[in-house]
Amino acid sequence: MARTIAKDHDQKRAQILKSAAKVFAEAGYDRASMTQLARECGISKANIYHYYDSKDAVLFGLLDTYLSDLRDRVCEVELDGYGPQERLRRIVSEILLAYQGADHEHQVQLGAMGSLPEDQQKHLRGYQREMVQFMSDALRAVAPEIFDGDSTKLRGATMSVFGMLNWYYMWNTGAGSKAREDYARLVADLTLHGVKGL
Repeated sequence: MARTIAKDHDQKRAQILKSAAKVFAEAGYDRASMTQLARECGISKANIYHYYDSKDAVLFGLLDTYLSDLRDRVCEVELDGYGPQERLRRIVSEILLAYQGADHEHQVQLGAMGSLPEDQQKHLRGYQREMVQFMSDALRAVAPEIFDGDSTKLRGATMSVFGMLNWYYMWNTGAGSKAREDYARLVADLTLHGVKGL
């Protein structure tokens, strides 16, 4: 007889992934153990194995959930009715706001994704590529006279914007929405004024 799925199945999985983000970020993925994860979750190791059959499966579940949700939030931001510059501002702001409360997940993404099998890394990089393309399209629309026909320059500008955003958690841990919106404006201003000088 097939085992029925508990009513709180999705909630338990989410709890395990949130706890895993903290444990993997603080201990380092290679050094973290399922025992530490069980202790952080407040459940038994056997219970964790009911949801995930290995530490790698937990890592993939964590990053797949985090990056797919991030991709959806960023790429579905409302842009109708806005000009190119305001679209860029909204995208930059949405990325920083989406990072809020996910410092551990972000840190694990940057530091542990390479521990997964190549096919899983490729799957996860697909989410990243979609966000990079979304940002790249927004930048091209701001200055088509600069970026059209120069993919190297466009990629450099795109990755520079992500560089300014991706390391924010390192020097402003726990920043609230207001601080993130202020920094998003700074990044957008630097970008918009900078591309005009290229």
